Amino acid sequence: MSSLVRDRLGGFAFGADYNPEQWSESVWDEDMALMKAAGVTMVSVGIFGWAAVEAEPGSYDFGWLDRVMDRLSANGIGACLATMTASPPPWLAHRHPETLPRRADGTVLSPGSRQHYCPSSPVYREHAARLVEAVATRYADHPALALWHINNEYGCHVPECFCDVSASAFRSWLGVRYGDVDALNDAWSTTFWSQRYAALDEVLPPRAAPSFLNPAQVLDYKRFSSDALLECYLMEKEILRRVTPDVPVTTNFVGAWHRIDVAKWAPHLDVVSYDSYPDPHEPDTVIQAAFMYDRMRALHGKPWLLLEQAPSAVNWRTHNAPKAPGEMRLWSYQAVARGADAVMYFQWRQSRGGAERFHSAMVPHGGPITRAYTETAALGAELGRLDAVLGSTVDAPVALVSDWSSGWAVQGSALPSADLGQEETDFAHYRPLWTARVAVDVVSPSVDLSRYRLVVVPNLYAVDVAVAERLVEYVRAGGHLVMSFFSGIVDSAERVHLGGYPGPFRDLLGFGVDEFWPLPPGGAVALGSGGVGTHWSEWITPAGAEVLDRFADGELAGRPAITRHAFGDGVATYLATRPDEATMAAVLDRALAEAGVAAVLPDLPAGVEAVERRGSGGRWLFLLNHNKHAVTVRLPEGSEGAEGAAGAVDVLTGDVLGAEVELAGRGVVVARMG
Repeated sequence: MSSLVRDRLGGFAFGADYNPEQWSESVWDEDMALMKAAGVTMVSVGIFGWAAVEAEPGSYDFGWLDRVMDRLSANGIGACLATMTASPPPWLAHRHPETLPRRADGTVLSPGSRQHYCPSSPVYREHAARLVEAVATRYADHPALALWHINNEYGCHVPECFCDVSASAFRSWLGVRYGDVDALNDAWSTTFWSQRYAALDEVLPPRAAPSFLNPAQVLDYKRFSSDALLECYLMEKEILRRVTPDVPVTTNFVGAWHRIDVAKWAPHLDVVSYDSYPDPHEPDTVIQAAFMYDRMRALHGKPWLLLEQAPSAVNWRTHNAPKAPGEMRLWSYQAVARGADAVMYFQWRQSRGGAERFHSAMVPHGGPITRAYTETAALGAELGRLDAVLGSTVDAPVALVSDWSSGWAVQGSALPSADLGQEETDFAHYRPLWTARVAVDVVSPSVDLSRYRLVVVPNLYAVDVAVAERLVEYVRAGGHLVMSFFSGIVDSAERVHLGGYPGPFRDLLGFGVDEFWPLPPGGAVALGSGGVGTHWSEWITPAGAEVLDRFADGELAGRPAITRHAFGDGVATYLATRPDEATMAAVLDRALAEAGVAAVLPDLPAGVEAVERRGSGGRWLFLLNHNKHAVTVRLPEGSEGAEGAAGAVDVLTGDVLGAEVELAGRGVVVARMG
């Protein structure tokens, strides 16, 4: 597979957000020397530079940026040049207060932070477009330009605006989606509570109201808000593509899945980029990071860019733990193992003032004679040995299905339970797959599922019949499916599928659900197998399904809790509760075995991650020891060069590896296997 990063930079993208405008020009030459010493190949520059290049409306001063770009070019460092539109200068809000966003309760969000703009504002878009045109025209032919960085972390702070400008844009969006008010009334079930609209002009955003809002209106507003931000991105992309048709474009997605529908955005990016900030205080943080990396990689099915991470501590949690010695390197290689062709940081030089003054940087307040600089520079030198890995990716036999609209819907109001967070639900099903050391793609239900041996659906509450049929046909054709509770309940307009739960999945699963029995907060129900269920239970009436486990106490004692149903040439397993971790692992282990899915490397010590990247240049086995203590790992037989495992080479050291590998605490081995 070709590599965008190799084509643009000649090697791994390694570097950081660079904000020279925060410093006097006397520091810049030292920056260049330190970057070269650290192996920096690319920096993201200009992300928050709008006020520095346009201090007054229409008056541009690019002199400082010219000198920065020239320095980067002279030192062989590429620029991921930002369009600067993420944080408008104060003069825009002062002259045009109508550009400021509003919350659902009417609160106006003021300047003084960032992302203080309404994405639907024509005034904001006009000024942003003019700026992008100026930036693109000035640097179109600059030798440092490697990649365009549009805006920054869309929706991170303001995923929705509820102002009157947004209300008007919402009505236009609804007109395109539904055509007329009658279709909207039908989709939104507006006969309920006398909500029927006589004209689209009467529709408002789902602002603060006396009681429960219309769930279809709320869900559509989330879709609209994601699309409004996407329109801003596409506006900028069109300008960049026109001025610089050969320069790739990206924008950086952030961790919280619910802000924008990245699955819908991804086709519009030349390369997917992601900002990753695992919490050192969180016990499952490396598994949570792996989940997001698998999601990012699956968006395009090819390498992606880790465009931001912290060298050590962040500044925005209530308790900001630093990364322990070795963790930054280990966690960076985890991203590379799961498909990243870039390792970048926020930021290059730690800010002296401002809200992120205590966010770590490659060059901390103490200068280069610090652990952060020493460790990141050492990693930069190592990454140069992995150029052959560029363009390779992970071949996953398992898909975990996660749908944005359904996730938004299941976290709405007036549902049987308020404890069904999509992110937490997905992770509860992903964790055992990570522990089993199988490769997983996190995908939407609209992708081609036929190439996966096992498909796991943690929750698909909102699903149209046509989409559900894709899962039905997958199993009918011989696929293996694991699905959990409260799936197949409503369509994409939050209208219940009639004829009994779980709607379009009844025949596939071989049962009906008469009633939902959600558990109280912290509640649990015993299972006949000896495990326990949490969050939820259901009154299931089998219609062909085999019962694998039953509820052992409570009102549903004796009724099915986990079922299995042969359907067509495949099989579907269903969980009517959230089983404890051991029981969930047992269910998924059985499904993996039946589907013929094996671990990347079996019998690994606890806390050791094994991921394989493959490409035209070979295959590489990444071994990552998340323990503080050393472990021994046995490599697979048949490795290149000799009998058993002899002949495999650790790319990082050049050492020929034997049948067993000693992994130091927080150690990494990248074994070239063939």
